[in-house]
Amino acid sequence: MIAAPNEDHRPMFAACDINKFYLEHCPEIFPKKNPIRSRVGAFMGPKYDGKKLRSLVNGLLGDTALSQTLTNVVVPTFDIKRLQPVIFSTKDARTNPLKNARLADVCIGTSAAPTLLPAHYFETRDQNGKICSFDLIDGGVTANNPTLVALSHIERESLLHDGEFKDINLRETDPILVLSLGTGAAKHEEKYSATKASKWGLIGWNFHNSFAPLVDIFNDASSDMVDIHLSTLFQFLKCEQHYLRIQDDTLTGEESSVDVATPKNLHMLMEIGQRLLRKPVSRVNLETGRFEEIEGEVSNGDALSHFAIRLSEERKRRNK
Repeated sequence: MIAAPNEDHRPMFAACDINKFYLEHCPEIFPKKNPIRSRVGAFMGPKYDGKKLRSLVNGLLGDTALSQTLTNVVVPTFDIKRLQPVIFSTKDARTNPLKNARLADVCIGTSAAPTLLPAHYFETRDQNGKICSFDLIDGGVTANNPTLVALSHIERESLLHDGEFKDINLRETDPILVLSLGTGAAKHEEKYSATKASKWGLIGWNFHNSFAPLVDIFNDASSDMVDIHLSTLFQFLKCEQHYLRIQDDTLTGEESSVDVATPKNLHMLMEIGQRLLRKPVSRVNLETGRFEEIEGEVSNGDALSHFAIRLSEERKRRNK
């Protein structure tokens, strides 16, 4: 949304427009359904047909190509035909026509969460007529926390001495600032237990009180391992201030659902986000896996402002 260009080659959306966009369109993308019909329908196909999402994304982005993004983006997806991750990036799109997909196709593919939205198929073609096909599902399957994917992208350019990051030495973390924004978790709710799970079969592991335990477990495990790895790395290198992870792991009930798009819940999520900005910076406790506020630290909002100032100064330095 904020990397796609408009007609004036400026961002299609400002960051301040995102809340309004979600409030207006999420209830249509994830319409409220009868619980009984929803459970029965889950055995027949995806919970949502994805038509509104596809119409909306195609209408906004049209034929804008990935190579046209205003800044470098890296988008993880998973190809179910090849059974392997496919990582789309602006850099690759500008050098390889077969990776220069429509931005709309990449967005639809990386949002195609299994059981919720249909998988997405599309093709790309190079100047010689060669075709490359993609059968994609949610990028969260590949990297629910994509921070390491972004760092790997920088590392590859550094090793190849190619691209914007060719002069960055990852052994010296001083030029690197990492901002990782989480989408919330329900760790404190402790909604699953061995006692309950010991009685589950195929249905129980996939459908339990409107949640999907197996999906939750894989997603949280994948995301947490990335954060634990990066927290350990930056602490070891004595540069914790260069890695800012903003995450609320105290969500409960509908707050932690990925598709409860009622106006009440969306406004609640906005309030949670505002409260999170006022809370002190937290870091993951490597023993418990939970986020703990750091005594004497500034708020998340102030930390973000500090990051923005440093990035602005760096941009001015590069443009000299």
